[in-house]
Amino acid sequence: MTVSRLQDLIDLARVPSGDKRRELLRELTDQFFGTSQPNPVESELYGSVLAQLSTEMEQAVRQELSARFSVAANAPRVLARTLAMDVEEVAAPVLRACDALQDSDLLDIVRVKGQGHLRAVSGRAHVAESVSTVIVERGDDETLGVLVRNDGAQLSRAAHETVTDRAHANPDLQDALVNRADLPPDLLNELYFVVEARLRQKILERNGAMPVDQLEAALAAGRNRLRAADGSLPDDYETAGAYVRELRAAGGLTPEVLARFLRSGGRTEFLIALSELSGIDFHTAKQIVESAQIDALAVVCKSAGMERALFLTYAVVLLNKDGNAMAKAQAYGLMYAELSQDAAQRTLRFWKMRREVAAAA
Repeated sequence: MTVSRLQDLIDLARVPSGDKRRELLRELTDQFFGTSQPNPVESELYGSVLAQLSTEMEQAVRQELSARFSVAANAPRVLARTLAMDVEEVAAPVLRACDALQDSDLLDIVRVKGQGHLRAVSGRAHVAESVSTVIVERGDDETLGVLVRNDGAQLSRAAHETVTDRAHANPDLQDALVNRADLPPDLLNELYFVVEARLRQKILERNGAMPVDQLEAALAAGRNRLRAADGSLPDDYETAGAYVRELRAAGGLTPEVLARFLRSGGRTEFLIALSELSGIDFHTAKQIVESAQIDALAVVCKSAGMERALFLTYAVVLLNKDGNAMAKAQAYGLMYAELSQDAAQRTLRFWKMRREVAAAA
């Protein structure tokens, strides 16, 4: 198509008739996708005219235009921007797939548009870190789920932290994060205490397969993020702590003693002793016990090399209020046997960070 022919079409664009405008729009579009590809000058003119005409067409026509140009290798950028700023139904195809849109265009869109536009951008084959950062700041949980599940989306450390914080109250985000390959391992392990059993198992598996150098780097990053827990201490904490320390100094702090604490109702002594033997902080031990997270207790016990019988003793006592405690304990016993000590020890290193950070403060 020649520039002179394109100019004839531009002149036709001044005709106010709706029918003629629709005819012109189809002709321009067909010419663009014809066998003769427009040169840069023609493409720029195409884009300008099509963008102008599209704003005056009904939504169905604009949607058709968006669908066609979303997959065009040489779609005019000005047209792509115009369609991307349209209502969600028109914008979505170009936002998801059009290569003509640059990161600066996408930033203009995600800074001002609604969740539908943000979700469409989140699903692009590649989402730059700068664009993802704005989406994380403005997106709702559904939008973040689309972004996190997209392997082509680049997220900064700060963005990962924000989504991890949001995920504590959203199981759907938890699933997306645990299955995200580039989630920093310390953040992955931070989710252990809030995710369901199948995701905990996946965290253990990923810990077991993690190279040592990556593990050390993750621990360092986690220490920078983590602060000591603010939870309140029980009234008998000081007395119980003094007793446990005396036992340890005398060589009498053993796994068997922990079972005695549980049976006699010495919950605080048990928690302090568990934290002393495992190296985790008191608040982490308290979280495990008070919420009866027996699988987490298994990680602690297996890491310390405790016999399965001792672990089952702890589990039965902690589940004592449940009429089905023995059946559940048997299931946990099977899980304990299958858990490797290496994976348990790697996982426990993340849990120990809280105590390390508190000691260094």
